[in-house]
Amino acid sequence: MKAYQIRAGAGIAGLERVERDSASLGPNDIQVRLAAAAMNYRDISFARGQFHNTPSQPLIPLVDGYGEVAEVGSAVGRFKAGDRVIPSYYPLWGDGAIDRVKTSVSFGAQIDGTLAEELVANEEFFVSAPKTLDAPGAATLSCAGLTAWNALFVAGAARPGSSVLLLGTGGVSLWALQLAKAAGLFVVITSSSDEKLERARALGADAAVNYRSTPEWQTEVLKATDGKGVDLVVEVGGQDTLARSLAATGPGGTVVVIGRVSGGGGVPIEPGALIGGAKSLVGITAGSRAILDQLVRFVDVNALVPTIDKVFAFDDARAAYEYQEAGRHFGKIVIRVGD
Repeated sequence: MKAYQIRAGAGIAGLERVERDSASLGPNDIQVRLAAAAMNYRDISFARGQFHNTPSQPLIPLVDGYGEVAEVGSAVGRFKAGDRVIPSYYPLWGDGAIDRVKTSVSFGAQIDGTLAEELVANEEFFVSAPKTLDAPGAATLSCAGLTAWNALFVAGAARPGSSVLLLGTGGVSLWALQLAKAAGLFVVITSSSDEKLERARALGADAAVNYRSTPEWQTEVLKATDGKGVDLVVEVGGQDTLARSLAATGPGGTVVVIGRVSGGGGVPIEPGALIGGAKSLVGITAGSRAILDQLVRFVDVNALVPTIDKVFAFDDARAAYEYQEAGRHFGKIVIRVGD
């Protein structure tokens, strides 16, 4: 089969196209013929050697993907040939509370991922894809969509009428915007681009702040919420944004940390910023298969279509990496696999 592989720390230049033998099918395995895979910032981190617990040998990257079941093992009961599926971010985390074992393995980081024509794995490592989405759209759920859903409605416990602050216009933030509006939330979003902010407004954002022209952007968030602050922040920035996110959060509110695009060290947090307003600071990492199932049902019921910036051909996978690294995208970056 055609595939790409990369060694952790090799950089984007280390991404190479290869021919691989098809993996053997065990009794509980399914063979998925992949049609699309999607990029995430975590894939850039892996290429840079910033990801944890990575193998020494090259592996097939990416976790976001979509395909159809081509063959099933003799003991498979959840799927049949022709079923449309997406992988679960953490294959060992089916449900329940997070622990180290459940999050020890992820596609495209510790085991082969989705940037290939085929993926063979245990049937428990997949969920049914949304019926309402095409291949590129369905390929965006396993990481970006799942993280956004967990941040908003599981860790963030948002309810209709809640207010939420989203940082930037990457894949997770725009998934969060669309999910939040479908659930009746008030959304404030930030970007360094007025053009992107206008596009975010077109998707339903209630207020938009340019953090480049307004460095103290937390004050604009407070104005947009009549001085109350937001109930929830989906925090992707890290050291350059976390203190301001806390300042933009209202009493009893929650900051859910999902990323560290600007870095992870030297974050200046005064304990009083949490104590005085009884605010919560929560970290999450993607989510379980059960949470992904919740997202799939919500997407189907509301006929949501994710925002996709650009779709690359399989031959142009390295260009997709470079585009993700440049950070100029609005929404998701998808790579078509196969014909």
